[in-house]
Amino acid sequence: MRTVFLGTPELAVPSLAALAAKHEVAAVVCQPDRPAGRNRKPAPPPVKQWAQAHGIPVHQPRKLNDGRFAEWLRDQGPEVCAIAAYGRLLKQPILDIPPHGFINMHPSLLPRHRGPSPIQTAVLEGDAVTGVTIMRLILEMDAGDIILQEEAPIHDNDTTGTLAARLAELGGRMLAQAVDRIEAGTATFTPQDHGKATYTRMFQKEDGRIRWTEPAWRIQNLIRASNPWPVAHCCFRGQVCRIHRATTPGGDGAGSETAAPGKILACAKDGIAVATGEGRLLLQELQMPGKKVLGAAEFIRGQRVEPGARFEEV
Repeated sequence: MRTVFLGTPELAVPSLAALAAKHEVAAVVCQPDRPAGRNRKPAPPPVKQWAQAHGIPVHQPRKLNDGRFAEWLRDQGPEVCAIAAYGRLLKQPILDIPPHGFINMHPSLLPRHRGPSPIQTAVLEGDAVTGVTIMRLILEMDAGDIILQEEAPIHDNDTTGTLAARLAELGGRMLAQAVDRIEAGTATFTPQDHGKATYTRMFQKEDGRIRWTEPAWRIQNLIRASNPWPVAHCCFRGQVCRIHRATTPGGDGAGSETAAPGKILACAKDGIAVATGEGRLLLQELQMPGKKVLGAAEFIRGQRVEPGARFEEV
């Protein structure tokens, strides 16, 4: 089936690969190259790199609604358009171009976690299960009819990065399967229960700030959700300290502490125990500015950390 694929980040690459393995991808649309690295030179997004490596034409429009993109898309003659994490809104004249419309890979169990950060939000809120939904794209955000949906567990040690990698692979397989069904005429479209919808917002760098007055389990979820970006951070001896991994004793942060939140209670090779608003948190991987990520034992030696010192809020 002739398709045009729209996607930009690494999350979208497995969807493009799975689709290209079974169907004709006439072209790929992604966002423009963005400055990256220390030299801030424009770098191609992951989807563009994959498409070019596999000989698929790439289009990177800066404007979508001036009529030129619609004309270009019409010239490609897609029977259906597939989208995964493209990152830009499409208006109705564009959605109307392919005869079978647009279908979207969304990494959550819709209608839960509509919006731009479903994976981070699922980890932050401590969800035990998430999944992937393939739906028809409409103007209302993530509200289209469901074609396919499949659950996936969230493991206790999952970060946004590890969970995103698994959901990307699952989503790729499901997106290709949905196109298969559309081509065969067997696809079904089930309306969402809009009354059960929840919404996410775009994560910002400041969302990684650790507030030690919160419960240990909540801070642990924040650390997991903020990995690999923006990485949870606090202040230690006047410098920003990034926390890459932490756990709660017993896994649930139970118990209470009389020490002030942020105070270091104990130092051991398996972690730095810190008081929080409820329970204690065991910091396991930390990073000071300009330094590499260190395990707790190395961090304790390098920074000469002792009980009684404090982590502060940024």
